Amino acid sequence: MSENIVKFIKEKRKQLKLTQPELAERAGVGLRFVRELEQGKKTVQLDKVNQVLALFGSELGVVQKTEI
Repeated sequence: MSENIVKFIKEKRKQLKLTQPELAERAGVGLRFVRELEQGKKTVQLDKVNQVLALFGSELGVVQKTEI
């Protein structure tokens, strides 16, 4: 998982004063998933990442690279 996404999620969770278990419950994902996500595990499920990001009004998407 991208360092930027991991940092974003951790910072947002802390701003909202949510514990990892609270975030997991609100997002509808497991606590283990939240822990692995915040540790930057590379093989997390993107649909679940979007469930978490939805709490913060964000989502992952495709970004077209411009050719140089």
